Amino acid sequence: MKVIYFGHSCFLILFNGKKLLIDPFISGNKLANNINISDIKCDYILITHGHQDHLLDAELIGNNNNAIIISNYEIVSWYQSKGLNGHGMNHGGKFNFDFGTVKFVSSIHSSVLPDGSYGGNPGGFVVYGNNKSFYHAGDTALTYDMKLIPRLCPKLDFAILPIGDNFTMGIDEALVASDFIKCKKIIGCHFNTFPPIKIDVANAVKKFSFDKKELIIPKIGASLDL
Repeated sequence: MKVIYFGHSCFLILFNGKKLLIDPFISGNKLANNINISDIKCDYILITHGHQDHLLDAELIGNNNNAIIISNYEIVSWYQSKGLNGHGMNHGGKFNFDFGTVKFVSSIHSSVLPDGSYGGNPGGFVVYGNNKSFYHAGDTALTYDMKLIPRLCPKLDFAILPIGDNFTMGIDEALVASDFIKCKKIIGCHFNTFPPIKIDVANAVKKFSFDKKELIIPKIGASLDL
């Protein structure tokens, strides 16, 4: 799998021949000013919840690419009212797309859309198919529901977990989460974008290393082969 990081919680993942864009917040992120959103190509846009720092650029990118929005039912309905295509889901459900299976899993957080309308319940995604599998946790606290992922889904190749604390899990909780999901290769997200979520990156990497796990802190615009 090829993974490109666009900052905050936004990733473009090439998965079984399709381009999956997750949580597109780019134009509002001062750290990502080297990214031109008009150049981004994708087939699907996966949105974990309704906060602006996870979907700010979804409408523009979706229209530019005729992309299909995958999210909870309420967020998909909101985008469909704007003329975009979408596939709504809810917690615990899974659906087989042309690139693989998407399972919408629990997240403990909040969710409201930018215009103040109801954003449904936040979630995360486990995506798998053709012996590949990954998990994007979205914005979440540590939750025992994560223990269900290795029981119900294929073994993860990697997981994307928030590590910035304050609004989500911090480093210590992410370490526990990696145990719950039985995954030793973690990509950090939702850190350093705003003052309340600034972290000591070197210390974070060291903590994972002490636990014999790998914490990947990608640079914005960087591409990873996983």
